[in-house]
Amino acid sequence: MGKKIIVAGLGHGGIAVAAILAKAGYDVTVYEQKSEGTLGYDWTDIFDPKSLAVAGIPMPPEDKYKIKEDMSFCGPCGNNMLKQHIPEAMKEIKMERKDIYAHLINHGLSCGVKIVYDCEVYGPIMAGDRVVGIKTAKGDFYGSMIIDACGCNSPVRCNLPRCLGVEGAIDNSQKILIYRAFYNKASDEPTDDVFKIILYAGGKPGINWVAAEEDYTDVLIGRFKEFDMADVEATIKNLMKKNPRLGSEVVRGGQFVEIPIRHTLSVPVADGYAAIGDSAFMPIPLVGSGMANAFRASRILADTIIADTEEKYTAETLWDYAVKYHKELGAGLATLECVRSTLLQLKPQDVEFIFENDIINDDDLTAFTSIADVKELEALGFKDIMGKVKRALRNKYLIGKLCGAGVNMAKIMYFAGKMPEKWDKEKVLAWAKKYDKAFK
Repeated sequence: MGKKIIVAGLGHGGIAVAAILAKAGYDVTVYEQKSEGTLGYDWTDIFDPKSLAVAGIPMPPEDKYKIKEDMSFCGPCGNNMLKQHIPEAMKEIKMERKDIYAHLINHGLSCGVKIVYDCEVYGPIMAGDRVVGIKTAKGDFYGSMIIDACGCNSPVRCNLPRCLGVEGAIDNSQKILIYRAFYNKASDEPTDDVFKIILYAGGKPGINWVAAEEDYTDVLIGRFKEFDMADVEATIKNLMKKNPRLGSEVVRGGQFVEIPIRHTLSVPVADGYAAIGDSAFMPIPLVGSGMANAFRASRILADTIIADTEEKYTAETLWDYAVKYHKELGAGLATLECVRSTLLQLKPQDVEFIFENDIINDDDLTAFTSIADVKELEALGFKDIMGKVKRALRNKYLIGKLCGAGVNMAKIMYFAGKMPEKWDKEKVLAWAKKYDKAFK
């Protein structure tokens, strides 16, 4: 088939896998709709720095990042604060998104990646059941294999024939809409909780964060349905009541963005095609960050492509990528989608009850919400199970929901363990149907 690889979109995972393959001698071109120098929202991002090494990406200069503070969590009332306790060796870093992109792109170019900017991707080009290229604003481009890094609403993935088994468009219940901006600092009043997450702020399902930086306050508002600037302004006024450092003037950012918060694609490959990053729904379901996962996935995908010495790039030869990612990350993260869906079914007073009665404690939150290595953290949570159950029994509605969540989580874990090791289209699609259904 050859070694001409097309990457659709400059997602983090896309440029990472492009760099690995270009360095290995592949002819790799990335097609990106935005203009050169414009990638990256005007805000910071958080990720596990160890994931860079996995993808063969050097650490950025020390003056380009900071160590992220542990997050504090509270319910709608803003009381009963719980806090992460991330081990020092597992601390994430915080970095300007524009600087992250510059670092990744420079690395990719140094490895031999070619990038075509101002080139919107419209969809895939098919030859029977095989993806052979992409349709773009600058014409049709063909390659031996297409890597989809176009994001949550990828026009490549969404326009694939459904018979391939790759899931297309998803509904709003599987995405979170976020608004994020940096606001002026209204006072120098010190705070013990520098990075605070509020669940169901104002009684509305979703998350807010308020991070008190030295010169500004970083605010994120996340909801599971559409909202507008009027809602943003009302939320900011509400947050200002318990966050005196938060001002009302936007100094940076101010964008709305959609992020997938669901389990990874059960079938992320087809003949001539593989999805990565947001295109494959790799963000962590509870917090929406997926950069580190995309970097780890880039190594798995690149190794899988390189191992295909006959250069077939079929669903059969690419399936190992899906299996390895599922075992290393996807299956563990899938259970967090169950936690998310359970939280969405609760009432604000039930969320507050959880915090007031220590049903979730500091260690549980550390395990649930860290964007570092999930396997290293999962042992931190789920202690004192019987004590949690006894306290939860005081709230009959809550215990019903938690029991239901336990049953669903067991079902998800069962089907997650049944993923076929080898590609057999009939068996894989039958498994995917059962696995996906377990989340509904």
